[in-house]
Amino acid sequence: MNLTWPDGLPQLDFLWPQLLWLLSALPLLVLLYQWVQRRRKKLAVRYASLSLVKEALGRRSGWRRHLPALLLLAALTILVLAGARPIAVIALPSNQQTIILAIDVSGSMRAPDVEPNRLVAAQDAAKAFLRELPRGVKVGIVAFAGSAQVAQQPTVNREDLVNVINRFQLQRATATGNAIVISLAALFPDAGIELRQLSFERTGGGADRLLNQSAPKQDEFIPVPPGSYTSAAIIMLTDGQRTTGVDPLEAAQMAADRGVKVYTVGIGTVEGETIGFEGWSMRVRLDEDTLKQIADKTAAEYYYAGTAQDLKKVYESLGSRLTLEKKETEITALFALAGALLALLAAGLSLLWFGRIL
Repeated sequence: MNLTWPDGLPQLDFLWPQLLWLLSALPLLVLLYQWVQRRRKKLAVRYASLSLVKEALGRRSGWRRHLPALLLLAALTILVLAGARPIAVIALPSNQQTIILAIDVSGSMRAPDVEPNRLVAAQDAAKAFLRELPRGVKVGIVAFAGSAQVAQQPTVNREDLVNVINRFQLQRATATGNAIVISLAALFPDAGIELRQLSFERTGGGADRLLNQSAPKQDEFIPVPPGSYTSAAIIMLTDGQRTTGVDPLEAAQMAADRGVKVYTVGIGTVEGETIGFEGWSMRVRLDEDTLKQIADKTAAEYYYAGTAQDLKKVYESLGSRLTLEKKETEITALFALAGALLALLAAGLSLLWFGRIL
């Protein structure tokens, strides 16, 4: 059984809904209260002095006469709900401890379609993201182009992170798969995934396969459900499509097997654009399909940012998503506290106004 509240309030469900039948007894209490009030009036007429009767009835007339009873009725209603053990989906602080920002620094990031250019917009958005994160959240940075490297190990020092972001240098090619693998290496430093151990094998089908001889054998590694590792996440921003390195979908599967979510952010044009870089002319196109598949595989989400303002909004959304998460939480204690406070208020007002408890 669940209760639906007005828009904006959480929907309630109950672990022991059978106790809600006790609510049907509350109208009987209302009838009992009315009977007691009528009985008091009949007893009052037995007084010898009519003036004393009027005085006694007058002291309890008006809204004061019934307010303590109404408060007690509300308290009993809330306590019955508390007894049914209510649960609600509410936003609570996440136990997210580490976030890896994997940022594309390929030559196409100098394109001015996102003002002043894609790289500067990405840097500004990343720094704004860092400012909004709780100080206790560790952040690491992976920069990738034709290769990927950990530019900053996870740290809570925001100044170090900003300095690294400001020192980004553009390079050739795009290896989105490498970015995911190196991000995983930063999250799991003892898992045997390291830069010097990466090599690639070109298969007949044209895909790159990761070889890591020191990593645990497949029969020693037990995959976990995608998205189940809630202590870390990866945010990957890119404006192009993979031109070298590990197949990004294979890398995404590695992340999914470890339960790590990979949120992907696409920046630039889906149709494609010709960019000049160090005397070279290249045509770049945002590979949205692959980025969406990466996010889907890892139980995360894909975001598109067509402008610098869009990019900042994406990072704001990710910041709130990663630091606050909706959880189904039992809120019995809150209901019990509210019911107890209302009962005490009812008793206190009755004592103050009438010299007795109800």
